[in-house]
Amino acid sequence: MALAFPDFDPVMVRIGPLAIRWYAMAYMAGLIGGWRYMRWLAARPPFALDPAQIDDYLVWVAFGVVLGGRLGYVLFYKPVSYFHDPLAIPAIWQGGMSFHGGLLGVVGATILFARRRKLDLLAVGDVLCVTVPLGLLFGRLANFVNGELIGRPAPPDLPWAMIFPAGGPIPRHPSQLYEAGLEGLALLILMFLLWRSERLRLRRGTLAGAFLLGYAVARSFCELFREPDAFLGPVIGPLTMGQVLCVPLALAGLALLLWPRRA
Repeated sequence: MALAFPDFDPVMVRIGPLAIRWYAMAYMAGLIGGWRYMRWLAARPPFALDPAQIDDYLVWVAFGVVLGGRLGYVLFYKPVSYFHDPLAIPAIWQGGMSFHGGLLGVVGATILFARRRKLDLLAVGDVLCVTVPLGLLFGRLANFVNGELIGRPAPPDLPWAMIFPAGGPIPRHPSQLYEAGLEGLALLILMFLLWRSERLRLRRGTLAGAFLLGYAVARSFCELFREPDAFLGPVIGPLTMGQVLCVPLALAGLALLLWPRRA
């Protein structure tokens, strides 16, 4: 007996014509929670940013997430479709965000912010990467509430297999919860445990490398249980677009971990 998908209302609250969706609140919770968490982290050596700088940095990160996430989805997943209808690119409310694009947007924003404020880029990146899994956790839970990014068909004896409205009568893996658990919660705990080592914190870029490699492994594994996008499917042999985009992340993570540098 497969579990029935809970009848979630994607709208958290309605105030007249205004509708506040769970997905929007997930972004807000990730940004605000990450902001408070980053202030706590940066109060320890190597003191990459002061509280006032973190307050300003939050605005840069928010723009990087939204712009990068949307442009990444357009370029990585539906370039032909949006080429024929470019006016649909700004329509974020219709869905379509890419984590890899959002990450690139945040990296670009971080580079510009660090240069403008004359901060150590790798030290800022380390604090950021310890924080990012918190946003991933909220985002994947919002994917589950929306019943989107559903899983692949599951074995008939899987106790937690679930029937999603978007997936027909076939029991499927709740892959959004797998991603929330691995990309979000597990990576959040791992990064915190690594951050507790002052030796690792002072080895600039190590925490950022650990996050990039850890995310690439977690995402690639979860993609084995996530239904590929119907309009895209596997892109290279059995590999999905998410797995392909994780390859450069893993290489960048390894480079940061192996690159010798002074504390």
